[in-house]
Amino acid sequence: MSDHSDRAREIARFVAAAGWGEAARSPLAGDASNRRYERLSRLGGQTAILMDAAPDHAEDVRAFVRIAGILAGAGLSPPRILAENLGAGLLLLEDLGDDLFARLLELHPGKEPELYRAAIDCLAELHIAAPPADLQRLDAAHLADIAILPWQWYAEKPAAAATAEMKARLTDLFATLSPGPDVLVLRDFHAENLIWLPGRARAARVGLLDFQDAKAGHRAYDVVSLLTDARRDIAPALRADMEAAYCRRADLDPARFARDTAILGVQRNLRILGVFARLSLRDGKPGYVDLVPRVWKYLARDLAHPALCDIGPRITASLPEPAGDVLSRLRGAHP
Repeated sequence: MSDHSDRAREIARFVAAAGWGEAARSPLAGDASNRRYERLSRLGGQTAILMDAAPDHAEDVRAFVRIAGILAGAGLSPPRILAENLGAGLLLLEDLGDDLFARLLELHPGKEPELYRAAIDCLAELHIAAPPADLQRLDAAHLADIAILPWQWYAEKPAAAATAEMKARLTDLFATLSPGPDVLVLRDFHAENLIWLPGRARAARVGLLDFQDAKAGHRAYDVVSLLTDARRDIAPALRADMEAAYCRRADLDPARFARDTAILGVQRNLRILGVFARLSLRDGKPGYVDLVPRVWKYLARDLAHPALCDIGPRITASLPEPAGDVLSRLRGAHP
């Protein structure tokens, strides 16, 4: 019996035990991970979402369950967990619907200020409580570890010495972020992972997805994730308005916060450049290369901040702009 057949039987048993054995199943678009999703539909219009995170693919649903509990306890809207088999990597989740922010904004661009303001309110509410003490911290060293990916994957000729030098410089830069208490950082807080739930109240109007990799870290990180979105353009005026709204909610100095968002914007977009290059070159997913020019544009914008005047030229001198030949190289043998 094949591994695929064994997994299919395990899933069928799980779904049946949860009372959804007769439901119709249809696949949903996944993400960059090894997790798979299906929508289950049964008579009467009831639906649920099956998360298949096979342990033999280095997936673990325990973190998802834990963070979902924290978010729900803060009055936010992660999907409720309807059934679970942690050892098998299977979860049955509340179906929050299809109104992803990204999809709604394609159809109704005029809703952009309303949706983004709701997302900022959601972050401000989330950041009131301290994260669990045992959660891994996104400290300066860890931020640098994941920001050097471009020198390993995006650069034309990766070099260990250049990578080590840049890691040291980036660690020093990230150590200059404004001090303050850690918050829960969801890490992929952007329009593809947020669902509009207008029937709920206040911060709960924002449905939350893809938070299992949450860490403890700086409060500006998820604001940057939201407003520096690799998959869609966000007008500078909207970004400025939303940063100002967050500063008012969190009682922060706007100039200092703008400096922090520029620094973390550099960190995040360096990481994304490396991740997208790796997804194409190693994992055979060249579609992510199409997003690289936008990421580079964001990176250049944040490098223009005065706080980055020393390191900015070093970064741009050691990484090529994503011109046609660079993008072709990143796509490798893929069209």
